[in-house]
Amino acid sequence: MNCRVVRWAFGLLAAMLTSPAGASTAPLRVASLSTVTTEIAQRVGGDRVVVIGLVKPGVDPHEFEPTPEDLKTMAASDLVLASGKGLEGYLDKLQESSGTKGSLLRVGDSLPGLNSTDRAGRGEDPHWWQSIREVQQAVRIVRDRFNQLRPADQEIFAANAAKYLAELDALKKWSEAEIAKLPRDQRRLVTSHDAFQYFANDFGFTIYPIKGISSDDEPSSRAVADLIAIIRAQKVRAIFPESIENPKVIAEITRETGAKIADKLYADGLGDGEAATYDGMYRHNVRTIVKALGN
Repeated sequence: MNCRVVRWAFGLLAAMLTSPAGASTAPLRVASLSTVTTEIAQRVGGDRVVVIGLVKPGVDPHEFEPTPEDLKTMAASDLVLASGKGLEGYLDKLQESSGTKGSLLRVGDSLPGLNSTDRAGRGEDPHWWQSIREVQQAVRIVRDRFNQLRPADQEIFAANAAKYLAELDALKKWSEAEIAKLPRDQRRLVTSHDAFQYFANDFGFTIYPIKGISSDDEPSSRAVADLIAIIRAQKVRAIFPESIENPKVIAEITRETGAKIADKLYADGLGDGEAATYDGMYRHNVRTIVKALGN
């Protein structure tokens, strides 16, 4: 083979490796700042996406502090997924610090918002995953962004998303049937912090949060006294702690009201065991609420 042919062969190989078509064969690299968006990315992307969840199950996303290794992961990612709606107050600074060249998708920012009852006056509840409908829309949002970044894999993403959406439909129907067992005048939730407005909107609950939007908010003595009065007046049967919190204030309230402490709820994302998937987490929450508030 002469030198001219060799140069032509190497030039052709280099062109193939640097062309858009060649680049699209590499798995999409995704860093996720939410356990829920991590699952969505994994389910939609399948083996065409490598997903690294920076916020692990059981970690409070309100208080997440990225490590230097997290910054390296973001910098090497094609896409960074965040919950959005202001939940990650550190996000702009984090993206700047990481030096990532990839795109940032605040998934919740493209979803309809709901006002919060946060006593601190912050108006929007960022916990959109407490509504199955919102999660279904989030699946479509992530699918569409994957399509933009890896158009050659659109059919794979579409098929994976369709399967996941069907599972979420089944979860939604099951949840509606379970909640229907609970009379409407018993649909009152006293929760650790204000994270269930989307759930309440879907199923007709009234939420009485002990804390505000962020789990690190501390209620004042006056706020606790007001809540005790509400629980007594409304004859609320149970108070729900959360999976990432020491429920000391809840114990105080139960002593004053006689309401029982129910099993924990998962408010800020996925957990371990049965709550390691979105389906498992949501079923746990629904079962816990119906059991504690039902007859």
